[in-house]
Amino acid sequence: MFKPLPIAIGLRYLRAKRRNGFISFISMASIVGIALGVAVLITTLSVMGGFQREIRDRLLQMAAHATVAADGRNMTEWPQAIKLALQDPRVEAAAPYVDTQALLTGNDKAPAIIRGVLPDRERKVSVIGDKLVVGSLDSLTPGSYNILLGKELADILGVRVGDSVLVATSGLNVTGLGAVPQMKRFVVSGVFEAGHQEFDKGLAVVRMEDLQLVQRMGDGVTGVRLKLHDMDLAWAVARDLALKLGGGYRVNDWMHENGNIFRAIRMERTMMAILLSLIIAMGAFNLVSSQVMLVTDKQADIAIQRTLGMTPGQVMRIFMVQGSLIGIIGTVIGVVGGVLLTLNLEHILKLIERVFHVTLLPEDVYYITGLPTDLRADTVAIIAAVALAMAFLATLYPAWRASRTPPAEALRYE
Repeated sequence: MFKPLPIAIGLRYLRAKRRNGFISFISMASIVGIALGVAVLITTLSVMGGFQREIRDRLLQMAAHATVAADGRNMTEWPQAIKLALQDPRVEAAAPYVDTQALLTGNDKAPAIIRGVLPDRERKVSVIGDKLVVGSLDSLTPGSYNILLGKELADILGVRVGDSVLVATSGLNVTGLGAVPQMKRFVVSGVFEAGHQEFDKGLAVVRMEDLQLVQRMGDGVTGVRLKLHDMDLAWAVARDLALKLGGGYRVNDWMHENGNIFRAIRMERTMMAILLSLIIAMGAFNLVSSQVMLVTDKQADIAIQRTLGMTPGQVMRIFMVQGSLIGIIGTVIGVVGGVLLTLNLEHILKLIERVFHVTLLPEDVYYITGLPTDLRADTVAIIAAVALAMAFLATLYPAWRASRTPPAEALRYE
């Protein structure tokens, strides 16, 4: 099979056994360094992406993708808002809600957010009905004054299903003795466990009509919660709904509510990618060293090639091909190793736990039972491209140096 002369000679240099074994060792170290850097980078970014996806999914199981709320007043036109929202093909479901801060008192006291919902509609925008470990969402009937508590919140209050909880909301009643908090006794009818501390420790759910009566809101609500087919469109969809309703509405989405968390994760992931890329850079520097030593070792060969009519550009391409092939081999090994390591990481983690009798991811700390990973083809492709680019750049100086070799000077002592 015909090959251009620089490629044929570059391949021969790669396969040939060198007189100086140290050069071969440096070349092998370059391959190992590039492969190790690529594999570690793929695995690390996949794990961090898995944690980010896990956090997002757990948040959005209980939180709305977007909310539209009246600004500074109760939203009485919520049926119209839901009707307009469901006419938008981007909206999967919509439900009204009432939110207020409260102090709950059982055997102990704890602050929490009290959320009033309509069970039939709430099932369409969140999975709270599936997260109940005791009780049922259907227990929230009008006038029953039942309440569902997060598991950690129930533990703090020291109550169980059937116990009563005194709820003091943020509203005030004006009496002859002055302003006193609005208070109502609710009965615990269920306990849910969402797997996220924000909800398990700080959320209680009641029937919307019951909370409206306690807050003296009439038919008004705090706002409307939206669940979308594509969560990345949350802000645009909520804004469009607010514009259809007219002015005086606040728009919020899941990204704005939890922006600090996701920005921190994104920054940590970026910094980790930069730091781990230094491993690939180390392999590239080793490649520079091995190529410079190879050029020195092949001085006589270069001189003969120039004498036979090779141009400096052809000589330069010989060593660029040889060095690039080292980078390609290292990158391919790293990609294969990184993908295999990521796919089997959970099994490796369990093996380490069994062998050393340790728990690396305690469930009570991380709220997960395994190691989440998110192996993305675009991330792997970017890492491979960066590694190949570093390897290619590492060949330029040694190849240029080879092309500048004077034939007479190289053959003088041969």
